[in-house]
Amino acid sequence: MVLTKAELIASLQNEVRILLHLAGKIDSAKLDYRPTPKQRSTFELLKYLSMMGPALVRAAKTGAFDEAAWTAEEKSAAARSFDETLKAIANQSDAYASLLADVSDADLRAEVDPFGMGKTSRGAFIVNVVLCGCAAYRTQLFLYLKACGREELSTMNLWGGVDAPAEG
Repeated sequence: MVLTKAELIASLQNEVRILLHLAGKIDSAKLDYRPTPKQRSTFELLKYLSMMGPALVRAAKTGAFDEAAWTAEEKSAAARSFDETLKAIANQSDAYASLLADVSDADLRAEVDPFGMGKTSRGAFIVNVVLCGCAAYRTQLFLYLKACGREELSTMNLWGGVDAPAEG
């Protein structure tokens, strides 16, 4: 493994931290912003992110995508208020640690094919689908924020989850 299990968990938890930082920059009046009619709104994107990562880790653990469980997670996320959505995202830090606690290095090297698109190791699936997916979707949120006028946001917000130092 390129990453240890502890490093993988820490990377997933860092995604949660950065996402919460960016979510804290959302103007509640712009929660319905969507770049085009068929794209998710800011709020819909957050709701999706409140369930996507842990649901995909569960798929990685079992080696199969459970469409019924996914649909139930989506429905639950869709019913959340903004504050409930942020709380669900915040809870992912502990969820990742708990979900991966009993996964061994051998388990991470084992082959899975959750979507029937080709085998990969469980660890590679978690990195390439979950971790990279989190980074991609938080980038989408960052771009939504920029499109809604948050011009002060910078690379530090997107990749570091911190505000740039004040110029002075």
